[in-house]
Amino acid sequence: MSRISRISRFISAIGLAALACAAQADTARVAAAADLRYVFAELQPLFEKAQPAHKLELILGSSGKFMQQIDNGAPFDIFFSADVAFPKKLVASGKAVAPVTTYAFGRVVLWSAKVDASKLTLQDLTQDQFRKIAIAAPDHAPYGARAKEALEHAGLWAKVQPKLVFGENIAHTAQLIDTQAAEIGIVALSLAASDALKAKGGFYLIPSDYHLPLEQAYAVTRHGKDNAAAHAFARFMTTPAARQVMVKYGFVLPGETL
Repeated sequence: MSRISRISRFISAIGLAALACAAQADTARVAAAADLRYVFAELQPLFEKAQPAHKLELILGSSGKFMQQIDNGAPFDIFFSADVAFPKKLVASGKAVAPVTTYAFGRVVLWSAKVDASKLTLQDLTQDQFRKIAIAAPDHAPYGARAKEALEHAGLWAKVQPKLVFGENIAHTAQLIDTQAAEIGIVALSLAASDALKAKGGFYLIPSDYHLPLEQAYAVTRHGKDNAAAHAFARFMTTPAARQVMVKYGFVLPGETL
């Protein structure tokens, strides 16, 4: 074999190897519940460092609205929902693939940027100083639904309903309180525990038996069933590094006590 032929075969082999690597590299479009805002801000660089061939495109919002969008064909590859019911519905309709996997249980807290909510309870929401109380929209935001349940459990829903303002999702709800469009509200512990918010005010952890469990789960969508990055990120969520970040933001991991 001539030297030129050997060089040509070597270059061809390199090209084929590069194509194989490219075929395995993917970017996953991740639809994620808004309570994961600070969690995923930490997890994304950890994942992309551990899996340099893969990238994540994170889109945060309301779990209920994401379910509707995916059901209508939105090109997300993996869906991290704040309510296990939503990915289960997508699997049932054929828009996501099994298994639906629980990744954490969320908690809700009373939080304010104006007063120290750690010294309050839900009963204090009837005080005149709280003219506006923010919760996420209960009809499509799981954290809003749990906030409503907690207020009903405490016998306060009818009393505070005239004061309520509704966030589009739980991050928007926290923003309403942070900007003092509402003096206080019920948000995700994962947001109140972030560096961005905990420096602005303490929080009161609402007892877990005041509402149904916030079982949060993910599923790979039908669009993402062949997306290597989506499956790699799902596996990454079980690693000690990912679990440590989840615990840092107050999530209760599967198998642990609420």
